[in-house]
Amino acid sequence: MLYPFAIHLYGLFLRLAALFNPKAAQWVAGRRHWRRRHRELLEANAQGGAPLVWFHCASLGEFEQGRPVIELLKAGHPEVRILLTFFSPSGYEVRKNYGGADYITYLPLDTPANARDFVALWKPAAAVFIKYEFWASHLRALRAAGIPIVLASALFRPGQLFFRWYGGFFRRLPGWFAHIFVQNESSAQLLREAGYRNFTVAGDSRVDRVLQIAGQAPSFPLAERFAGRAPVLIIGSSWPEDEAHLLPFLNEQLPPQWKAIIAPHQVDEGHIRQIIGRLELPWQRYSEGEKEAETRILVIDNIGLLSALYQYGRIAYIGGAFGSGLHNTLEPIAFGLPVIFGPKYQKFEEARYLVQSGGGFSVNGREELREKFTELGREEAWQEASRKARAYVLQNSGASEKVTVFIRSLVGRRKRY
Repeated sequence: MLYPFAIHLYGLFLRLAALFNPKAAQWVAGRRHWRRRHRELLEANAQGGAPLVWFHCASLGEFEQGRPVIELLKAGHPEVRILLTFFSPSGYEVRKNYGGADYITYLPLDTPANARDFVALWKPAAAVFIKYEFWASHLRALRAAGIPIVLASALFRPGQLFFRWYGGFFRRLPGWFAHIFVQNESSAQLLREAGYRNFTVAGDSRVDRVLQIAGQAPSFPLAERFAGRAPVLIIGSSWPEDEAHLLPFLNEQLPPQWKAIIAPHQVDEGHIRQIIGRLELPWQRYSEGEKEAETRILVIDNIGLLSALYQYGRIAYIGGAFGSGLHNTLEPIAFGLPVIFGPKYQKFEEARYLVQSGGGFSVNGREELREKFTELGREEAWQEASRKARAYVLQNSGASEKVTVFIRSLVGRRKRY
């Protein structure tokens, strides 16, 4: 009884927040009259009753984990329809036109009535939740309808409710999945100790995605000409907390033969101006095209390029770990780049591995940044770090195929032609 009440309160809070917060307003607007909108979406693309698989992602990062599975499933079974739902506007708004899914929409608020109606409308042959999503009412409705549920690329931590004595109702939720594909052995051990047996250690499907990106990376002529034959430091997804250390380093300690590409997490005009206002080396903005003068800093002031820009780098600095959390380290290591990042990385499996293996390096400030950069400037040290960085993605690939094979078996048993 408490869970539905809490969910209703959460929905009320978001409706109030929508009066002041644009993201909350998108969240509310995307769910308004959802029954009618979902019915119209389904009727507009019915496809003769072919089996439907529902994929749910919280946001953009989880979508990137689910994407390789969606595309493998579609490649092997083009007749299967894909329903893709998002919880967050930041995922939906970026991927609402993704061509790999037949239907893309928001997940309704997780009330019992919403969940029952959602499942009754879409009638999926199977449901796939990505990483962290445990919406109890939707899980209950799927279970009541006899629809198998898969959790892919899952991570578990000791502090989660499933493993606490006061977890109560939530301790049952992992047992409702037909199968859970966890990323690592520590997650498997937690499930094992809690009495669950419905899991497999499969790795992280994001690894398959970044290897795919690295193998199909488009070229960017301006960035290619800027890099030339110089070694390049790629600064990806930086925040002001990172830039407080990075920009003085670039101005005073970047070796003369090196260049740098800065791709900040926020590319609004105010942030871009803050960055270029503090640069003392010759710089140029990507959006302004070629400059006649020799430049050493290329500032990326638009989105969508970073994952492929790593092909021009020799070392990567990944932002976020001086603030709320580290950004994507898998993309640069797929290109064999050793990575440097701030001190707050412990929640990230791949970052812990990289630090332990010597493919990644955590720094607490500018002086440690200089030391690690200087160390990686030696060819032998760089070669060793590059090998260890890329080893992670090579050793952990294949999760998407494992999940896809299992989903195919579920759909095969439940085809509704």
